[in-house]
Amino acid sequence: MEQTSSREVYANPWMSVREDGVRRADGSEGIYGVVDKPGYALVIPLDGDRLHLVEQYRYPLGLRRWEFPQGTAPDRLDVPPAELAARELREETGLRAANLVDLGTLDVAPGMSSQRGRVFLATGLSSGAHEREHEEQDMRAAWFSREEFEKMVAADEITDAQSIAAYALLLLHERRNPA
Repeated sequence: MEQTSSREVYANPWMSVREDGVRRADGSEGIYGVVDKPGYALVIPLDGDRLHLVEQYRYPLGLRRWEFPQGTAPDRLDVPPAELAARELREETGLRAANLVDLGTLDVAPGMSSQRGRVFLATGLSSGAHEREHEEQDMRAAWFSREEFEKMVAADEITDAQSIAAYALLLLHERRNPA
C-alpha cells in the first residue's frame, strides 16, 4: 500500500489523527485513518509472587479498570523506553526498581494506530511517594498474587489488552529464563 497524501485532522498534547490517501496493490485508491500516539512503556512490578497494579477511571469505557502501570511522555515527547518505564512506575505507584528487564514490544491497535509500546519487568522494588499527573489523582494501587491476577482476567475484571499481553510476555520470559 502506498501513501498518496496525508492531512492532520485533529491534534492535542497526547495524540493526533490523520487521514491518508492510499493506493492499494491493485491500483485502487482509498483512505486510511490513523491515530498517532507516541511510544509508551508498560511496567510489570513483581515482588516474589505479587504483581502491583493500578486502577483508574478510563473515560472512553466509562469504567474503572485494573492494569499494569503504563503511559507516554507528556506533549508527545520521545523518551527512551527504559527511562519512560522507570518514570511511569514512580509516578503511578511510588515504586522504584533496582532492575528493569525489557520483555518485548506490543502494538496497541495496528489496524488504526501507529502507537507501539515496550514492556518491562521491574524487580528489586523499593517504596516511595507517587508523583501522579493531574488526570491520575483518582488512581489506586494494590498488590495481587498471580493467582488473583489470573482470576481477575478470567472474570473480566482485568480487560486491558496491553496488561494481558504483557503478562504473556512475562510468562514467556520466565519459561526461557527459569530461576
